[in-house]
Amino acid sequence: MRRLLVVLLLTCLALAGCTRGGEPTEEVIVYVAAPLSGFQANGGQTVLGGARLAAARLNRAGGVLGYAVKVVPMDDESDSEVALAVAEEIRAAVAGGQRVLGVIGHYNSGQTLAAMEVYKDLPLIVVTPTASEVSITQRGYRNFFRVNANDAVQARVAADFLVDRLGARRVAVLHNDTEYGVGLAREIAAALAQRGAEVVLTRQVAEGQERYDAEVAAVQQAAADAIFYAGYEIEAPYLRAALVQAGVTAPMLASDGAFLAATIDEAGGAAEGMYVSAFAPSPQSVADAQWIKDYQAVEFRNPDTYSVNGFSAMMVLAEGAARAKSLDARQIADALRGATVETLVGRLTFDQRGDVANPTVYIFQVKDNAFVQVSP
Repeated sequence: MRRLLVVLLLTCLALAGCTRGGEPTEEVIVYVAAPLSGFQANGGQTVLGGARLAAARLNRAGGVLGYAVKVVPMDDESDSEVALAVAEEIRAAVAGGQRVLGVIGHYNSGQTLAAMEVYKDLPLIVVTPTASEVSITQRGYRNFFRVNANDAVQARVAADFLVDRLGARRVAVLHNDTEYGVGLAREIAAALAQRGAEVVLTRQVAEGQERYDAEVAAVQQAAADAIFYAGYEIEAPYLRAALVQAGVTAPMLASDGAFLAATIDEAGGAAEGMYVSAFAPSPQSVADAQWIKDYQAVEFRNPDTYSVNGFSAMMVLAEGAARAKSLDARQIADALRGATVETLVGRLTFDQRGDVANPTVYIFQVKDNAFVQVSP
């Protein structure tokens, strides 16, 4: 009898999805590729935290098709060459027989574009939580999805807000020198033109630039009645501070890349009143108290702006596998196209390119050193 019990136990452990204590014992890996060190570490960590929480919740409920979800962080350092090396490392893991469900990433458009040249040929699903450059979904990738709006949508929402809500007619457009910044600046200029507003200044700055004396002078000379900035939280607060210190009172709207606490914290008090667009609502507005408590237990800190995107990206992966009843990437991709998935960032319906067919772009204003949603 004892020998029979041992044989039954070993047989159980050999089966995919066998559980011990109610949780799966075999694993499927999801890589989270984002900047986890360096100047954008906080943004990447918010995504990673959301993905970790989603995995923990999935595993408590039995995992994905009986497999425990193992989150493996990959630091791309906000560098496209590093992102390519990360993708090659994942390729090697897949070739070595590792069971991989997908990649949540990358955080930035430039790194996503670089890494997709590897991922497109791998049997896995890629779900970016935040990369928004329009052309990513125009390249025919069959295994790529994003839970956020693209920059054409963001530009239309931003242009409407600038013209209709702020009454802007002469807009200064500044942007950083990344694929994201350049692309979004192009999109906002087109959207403003369609609304009859004039772009009176277009100015490129360096990624991570800290001084803006020349840019402020150019804004003043252009007599802009509003400012749009397409870039990151590593530039936006310093630009905002320089404008305020120079006495520029024109309202400023920064893009989703600046929707992080650092934009407020690093502006030296000058962020008050500025606007920021975003691809997600604040966690406190869409997640219940238990979700926030669970996040704190997993990450030992509060959720930040894009924690809900990381969480939602993981849930999209899980939903795709559940609908396909398979871990096969092609079947999951087919199951997600045209499907509607309920997530913390809303009801997401994916089109044939992997874009969200019904995306929402949010606008926040800094009030009392906090982001307060003002649209929609």
